[in-house]
Amino acid sequence: MNNKILYFECYSGISGDMTVAALLDLGVDEKILKKSLDSLKLDGYKIKIGRTSKCGIDACDFDVILDSDEHHHHSHGQEHGHSHDNHSHEYSHSHHHHGDHEHHHSHGQDEHHHEHRNVNDIYKIIDESGISPRAKTISKKIFNIVAIAESKAHGLPIEEVHFHEVGAVDSIVDIVAVAVCLDQLGIKEVVVSDLYEGKGHVRCQHGIIPVPVPAVVNIAMDNSLSLKITDAKGEMVTPTGAAIVAAIKTQDDLPKSYKINKIGIGAGKKDFEKANILRAFIIEDIDQPKGNEIWVLETNLDDCTGESLGYAMDKLLKEGARDVFYTPIFMKKNRPAYKLSVLCTEDKIKSMEGIIFKNTTSIGIRRYKMDRTVLERKIINKETKYGIVEFKAIKYEDQEFHYPEYEYIKNICEYRNLGFQEVYNELMNTRD
Repeated sequence: MNNKILYFECYSGISGDMTVAALLDLGVDEKILKKSLDSLKLDGYKIKIGRTSKCGIDACDFDVILDSDEHHHHSHGQEHGHSHDNHSHEYSHSHHHHGDHEHHHSHGQDEHHHEHRNVNDIYKIIDESGISPRAKTISKKIFNIVAIAESKAHGLPIEEVHFHEVGAVDSIVDIVAVAVCLDQLGIKEVVVSDLYEGKGHVRCQHGIIPVPVPAVVNIAMDNSLSLKITDAKGEMVTPTGAAIVAAIKTQDDLPKSYKINKIGIGAGKKDFEKANILRAFIIEDIDQPKGNEIWVLETNLDDCTGESLGYAMDKLLKEGARDVFYTPIFMKKNRPAYKLSVLCTEDKIKSMEGIIFKNTTSIGIRRYKMDRTVLERKIINKETKYGIVEFKAIKYEDQEFHYPEYEYIKNICEYRNLGFQEVYNELMNTRD
C-alpha cells in the first residue's frame, strides 16, 4: 500500500479555485495544466495564476476570468468568499451567489448567446479533450455528484439539470483542473478535514436562501461529509468544493503518526477575520499497522434495548470501526441476549470501548488480536447508463470481482424511482 496521502485542511471551507490553487502550490506544472485546459476547446475565459497574501500567509491564487465578467466589470471576490467558483450555483436555474448582492449572467447584452448544457453534454466535452483517462474519470465523477445534488435540490431528473453556459465553463475549468492536478501529483489516497462552513443567508436570482446552500447540504448528506458551522457570515463551502472532496476522499482519518513532505496553500478571494486559505499537505504514514492484523472487541448484552444497540452500532462505525455486528446468544438463566463484536485497529481500541460503555449496559469488554487474510481491493469508477458509479474491485489470484458501492445504488434508486434489485443487476452487468 502506497503511504503517500493528500490531506485537505478545510478550516476556511473549500471551493474549486482554492483547490486548484493549493494543488498548483504543491508543484503541478502550470504549462501542463494550461495545455490540458486548452484541449477542452472551450472559449470565453482566461486563466490567471499568481500569488497573494492572506493574514500575512503567502498563498497561490488561481482565477478563471470570464469574458462576460470583463464586459460587465464584475469584481470577483469583493463581496463573496470564493470568487468565480460560485458560478457553481448557475446549475439548473442559472442562479449565482455573490455575497450580499444578486449576480447572474442571464441578462443584458449576453442574453442572445447563452445556451444550456446538461451533464451528458459536459461529459462529451471532457471525453473529447486531451486529458488523461484518469483525469477524465475524476472530472466526470465530480460533475455527477453535483448533478445528483442539484437534481434533488430543484426536484428535477438528473438529465434535466442544465448548466448555464457561463457557469458551466467556469465549473468545467475548475473541476477538470483539479482532476489534472491530482493526476499529475500521482495522488491516490485523500483525507479531508471537517468542512468549515459559515451561516446566514445568501442572495440568488430566485431569492434569499440559507447557508449551507441546498446543493452543499445534499452532497454532504449523500457522501457522509462532516460539516462544522462557524460564526463566519456567508458561504464558505461551494457545491463544487464539496463535490470535489466527496469524489476524491478515500479515508476518514489521518494516520496516527506521519511526516509532512510538502505543503500547498490556495487562497480564497474574500478576506475573513481568519486566513481564508485551503492548505493541502502531502504526508507520509510512518506508522502503518500491518494489514493482516485486526483487534476484536466483544461484550455480551442481555439487558440492553434495541434502540441502544442500534445507536451504539452507528457511533462505532462513524468513529472508524472496520465492522460491527450482533450475534444472538443465550446467557445464564436462559436469557436471550446479543454478543456485540467490533473489529478495529489498535489505535481505535480506547475510543471504541468508550462508545460501548457510554451507550450500552456493558460492564466488561473482551479484546484480542487476530491475524487475517486480506484480499487486494481498490475503488474503481465505471461509466454506466446511470452515470459514473463507484465499484469495489476485489482480486484473488488471477480473478477480479467488481461490486457496486451501496451508496451509489441507493442514490440511483431514490432519484430515478427504481428498485434496488433492478439497479444492482444492471450495474453488475456493466462492462469495463
